[in-house]
Amino acid sequence: MPSPQILRDIALFVEVAKRMSFSRAAEALDMPVSSLSRRISQFEAALGIRLLDRTTRKIALTPAGETYLAQASQLVEDAQRSFDALITQARGPAGLLKVAAPPDFWAVQHLSDLTAEFSGLHEQVHVYLDLHASQVDLVQDDYDLAITNEEPTQASLIVRRVGATANGLFAAPDYLRSRGRPGHPHELSEHDIVLPVASSTATWQFTRRDEVVNTTVSGRLSCNSRSLARRLAITGRGITMSSDINVQRDVHRGRLEPVLPDWQLPATPVYIVTTSRLVPAKARSYIDFISKRLSGVLLDAGVTARRDADRHPVGSRAL
Repeated sequence: MPSPQILRDIALFVEVAKRMSFSRAAEALDMPVSSLSRRISQFEAALGIRLLDRTTRKIALTPAGETYLAQASQLVEDAQRSFDALITQARGPAGLLKVAAPPDFWAVQHLSDLTAEFSGLHEQVHVYLDLHASQVDLVQDDYDLAITNEEPTQASLIVRRVGATANGLFAAPDYLRSRGRPGHPHELSEHDIVLPVASSTATWQFTRRDEVVNTTVSGRLSCNSRSLARRLAITGRGITMSSDINVQRDVHRGRLEPVLPDWQLPATPVYIVTTSRLVPAKARSYIDFISKRLSGVLLDAGVTARRDADRHPVGSRAL
C-alpha cells in the first residue's frame, strides 16, 4: 500500500501537470514554489523516472509523464472521492464551492435565488457565485463548476445540459412607432439591430410551424452581453434578440414589446460544466439540486414572459 507521503506527492504531480506551471500549482496548493519543485524532484528520484521536462520558460510532460498522468489522476480522484464520502457521512457536504455563471438576468435573479435556497439546506457549504461574461478556465481559476450558455469545446470537460431559455426579438415602443414594425423576418434588414455578439452581422433562423427562414441582420451597435443589448434596446437604439426570461419585467412594464411574436428562434441551452465526473460532495450536492430546479424555473419564467406579452398587446404600455 502506498504511504501517505507518496499519495501526497502523486497529488502534487497531478496538480502541476494539470496547470503546466509550478507557480500556478503552488498558488493553488498554498505552498512555496521551491518546496513544490523540490518535492516533485524527490518524487521523480524515488521513481527513477523523469516525469516533467523543465526549462526557464515552461514545463512539459515527458512520454512517461503523459502515460503516468492518467493513472495518477484516477488515483487522486478516487482518494478524493473516498475522503469526501467520509466527510459527508460525518457532517454532510462542506467547504468553499466556487461557481462561475453568466451575468444575464436569469442568472442574477433565478440562479441567485436557487443558490441561496441551496445554502440554507447545506450550512457547512460556503458558495462563491462569480458572474463572468465569458467562459472561465475551471482548472486555472480553481472553480468547482461553471454554469454556461456555451457548450465548451474542450473534450476533457464534463458537460451536462440542464435546461434552455426561450428567445425572441424585442424593441422599445418608441422605436417601433418611429421605424415601423416588421411583419416578416426578411424585413429586419430595414431595421437597426442591436447584436448581442461581437460582430456587425449575424444570421438568425426563424421558424413558424413548418416554415423555416434564415435572415442575415446587421446593426451599428453590438456587444458581448445580452443584458447590455437589452438596455440599449430599452433606450430605443434598435431591435435585439434576448431570452424571454431576461426581458420578462421589461415587457410587463411596457419598456419593451415583442417583435415577430409568431416566429420562433432557437432556444439557448444551459449547461453545467466540471473538469471530472468525480466531483467533491459539495459540488455534487449543488449540481443535483440545481439540475432538478433550474430547468423548471427557466421554463416557468419563459411561459410567464409570453403570458405578459399577451396581456399587454402590441402598441400598449403597462402602467
